[in-house]
Amino acid sequence: MQQAIRAGGDAPMTPLAICHVLSSVEIGGAERVVLDLVRLQRAAGHRVAVVSLSRADGALGGELRRVVDTLDSVPKRPKGLDFGLPLRLARWFRGHGTQVVHTHNELPLIYGAPAGRVAGAVVVHSKHGIVPVTRGAHWLRRAAAVATDVFVAVSDATADTARANRECARDKLRVVINGTDLSRFPAPGDARATIRRELGIPPGARVVITIGRLVKEKNHALLLRAVASLLSADSHLIVVGDGPLRDDVKARVRQLENGHCVHLTGARHDVPALLASADGFVLSSDSEGLPIGLLEAWAAGLPVLSTAVGGIPSLVRSGETGLLVPPGDEAALTHALRRVFEGDQALGRIAERGRAKALETYSAEQMARAYFALYEECLRRG
Repeated sequence: MQQAIRAGGDAPMTPLAICHVLSSVEIGGAERVVLDLVRLQRAAGHRVAVVSLSRADGALGGELRRVVDTLDSVPKRPKGLDFGLPLRLARWFRGHGTQVVHTHNELPLIYGAPAGRVAGAVVVHSKHGIVPVTRGAHWLRRAAAVATDVFVAVSDATADTARANRECARDKLRVVINGTDLSRFPAPGDARATIRRELGIPPGARVVITIGRLVKEKNHALLLRAVASLLSADSHLIVVGDGPLRDDVKARVRQLENGHCVHLTGARHDVPALLASADGFVLSSDSEGLPIGLLEAWAAGLPVLSTAVGGIPSLVRSGETGLLVPPGDEAALTHALRRVFEGDQALGRIAERGRAKALETYSAEQMARAYFALYEECLRRG
């Protein structure tokens, strides 16, 4: 990997001290992107740290600790603005000789970008999603973006939103498409039967799976309404993920007539095996950047059903590499889910085309090369 990942010239980059800043190390799309990035950056000979603005023992903490040089917490105070946090972060960056500060999503941008600038590091920010924020947060985000050297959007649609909202100077805005570790797919051949036994799903049942944080923008409520009339002993839904709406999702499942056919797994580390247990993948989100779960479903060979939001329409061609439905359209989502539960053979061809696209375009290595090139560009300018 030292020789395979280059930064834009003919020679590998000089080893760097890189620090990724996250809101938490719970399991989410941005966090999984960082996990893949730090693996490749370490393999390329760089010294890599991850700093969490909350506890460092979240669900992804163990995996991160195994692959980074340093995993640490510089916690934000729990309520309101924390005016001292940028200085605490700047001291951490200086103390660890950090040359590149890479922030991910809103809070790390607001606190980590100014801290990186104070510490004399290059600052790269990644905007992973399209989530509405308050007016106050929007102004804080714009002010913090002044401290960045490069402001990265993970899809063209995410970049369009950043541009429309004037989240950063136009000359700083770049697009680096998310990727994932495709070597994990497909899962071992016994994964399907193993997961189904664990969850109590009959071997011959048809199964749809969704993976994502239990948060408002993922709109699990829409998915549960859309699937309710389709659930039966032979039609099951797996919901993978955790988050602040955990209790709400559980309550909604309890209200379903066939709620026992919905399996809430919580946060999991065995995504390839879980995907292998299913026959289709669904997203019911109101907003997305470029969801890692969708790329993983493609890599696992599943047909993808999704609301047409954020970067997804530029990623998925409806009827060719997936099925898209209008956001919030319960009837359309029910119709798409029925096709999976009824075993529509056309979905097999759609899944094959989706997997081919993932293998061709969305590798973690390709993403890491693009970020390395940005780091080098910023260091040359600095």
